[in-house]
Amino acid sequence: MHNVIDSDSEDELPPGWEEKSTEDGNVYFINTCNRKIQWTHPRTGKKKVIPKDLPFGWSKGVDESGKTVYENKETGNKTYIDPRLAFAKEEKMHTNDFRQRFDSSSTAFQVLHGVDLSGKYALITGCNAGIGYETAKSLARHGCNVLLANRNMEATQEAIKQIIEETNASEDNLKSIHLDLTSLQSVRKCALSVKALFSDHLDMLILNAGIFGHAYEETADKIDKTLQVNHLSHMYLAILLEPLLKKKSRVIFVSSESHRMANLKNVFVKQNLSSPKEWFSSMIAYNNSKLYNVITARVLGEEWKSKGIAVNSLHPGNMVSTNLCKSWWFYNLLFFVVRPFTKSLQQAAATTVYVATAVELEGVTGLYFNNCFYCQESTVAGDKDISNEVISISLKMIRDRMGADDIQPYLDKFCTKS
Repeated sequence: MHNVIDSDSEDELPPGWEEKSTEDGNVYFINTCNRKIQWTHPRTGKKKVIPKDLPFGWSKGVDESGKTVYENKETGNKTYIDPRLAFAKEEKMHTNDFRQRFDSSSTAFQVLHGVDLSGKYALITGCNAGIGYETAKSLARHGCNVLLANRNMEATQEAIKQIIEETNASEDNLKSIHLDLTSLQSVRKCALSVKALFSDHLDMLILNAGIFGHAYEETADKIDKTLQVNHLSHMYLAILLEPLLKKKSRVIFVSSESHRMANLKNVFVKQNLSSPKEWFSSMIAYNNSKLYNVITARVLGEEWKSKGIAVNSLHPGNMVSTNLCKSWWFYNLLFFVVRPFTKSLQQAAATTVYVATAVELEGVTGLYFNNCFYCQESTVAGDKDISNEVISISLKMIRDRMGADDIQPYLDKFCTKS
C-alpha cells in the first residue's frame, strides 16, 4: 500500500495529529497522544469539508479483509486513506477568504491534480500554440470539453491531434471553431456558432489570444490591430456569449503586468482607445490593451456578479517564450536570451487554469491574479472614472461598426451620450 501523493493544497498537521472524515464529508482531527477529537484544524482553527466525489483518476473498493481501499487508476497505487482529504476545502468567512495554494513554480498539471472536469465546457482563444495550447491540453487531460477558437484552422487541427497524443484525451472532447479577432464580424459569427454547439452552457471562457510588438496597422474595421485583437474583440465576444454563461461560469481575461506601464495620454481622442498614428508606440499600445483587459474584467465582474458569473484577469508570467514576440526581431532575441530564467509554458498556464477551476474561487470575481494568487492591480485600473470611459468608448466603437442590437443593454448603462 502507498500513501496518497502529497498535495500543497493542505497545511501540514502538527506532529501527533491525524486527519479523517465522516461519511457526510466533514473533516475531523485526532490528537493521537490523548485521543481527543476536534472539528477545527489544530493550526488554522478552521473547519473543513471534503468533495462529494473522488478525485479524478481514483476508484473505491474493498480489500480481502473488508476494509475500504482507494486506488489511483493511473499509477496503480492503493491506500486506505480517503484521497478526498487531499482536496478538503476550508469553510469561508467571506467570498475572498482563501489562502495561496500554488506559486510561480507550480504547473497547470499540478494545479489540476485530482480535479475531474468531466462534463465541463471551455472555450479558449489563441490556443494552437504557447500558453493557450498548454491551457487547452491541461483542461482536456482532465476530461474537459474544450473548444479551440483560432484563426488558423490547419494549425488548430494539428494542435488537437497533438493534445490527444500527449494526454490520451478523447477526440470527442476537442473541437475547433474559426475566430479571427481582427474582424468584429468574425467575432459575431463565432459567437453564433458557439451558441449552436453549446446550447446549454459554457463553464469557462478563457480569452487568451494576444499580439505584441506590432507597428501601427488598421484592421478591416479601421481599428488599430493591437487594440482590436487584445481588447475590443475579446470584450465583444464575452458580451455575445453572456447568454451561455450560467451561475458558477468563469470568464478569464489573460492580461499582463505590463498593464502597470500603460500611458493613456492622447488615447481618448476622437472616442478611440488607440493613440493616433502620429503618436503610436507598439509597446504603449500593448500595455494599454492589457490595462483594458483588467478594467473590462473588473467591470463585467461587477455587472454579472448577481448572476453568479465570475470574471477575473491575470498575468501568466514575465517574458515567457511563446510566439507572442515574433513580430519584432529585437523582442524575439530578447525573449530567447531570458528564456532560461522565465516560466515554462506549463508554469505560465498555471494561473489561467487555477482561476478557471479552483474550488476556493467560487464566487470570486473582479480580481487580478499573478502566480496563482490575487494581487492589487494598478491604480489606473481601479479608477472608476477611467474604467467607465474605457468601457463607454469600447461599446461605441463596436456600435459604430456592428450596430447596437447585440450590446444595447450595455450602451444604455455605460453610454450617457450617443
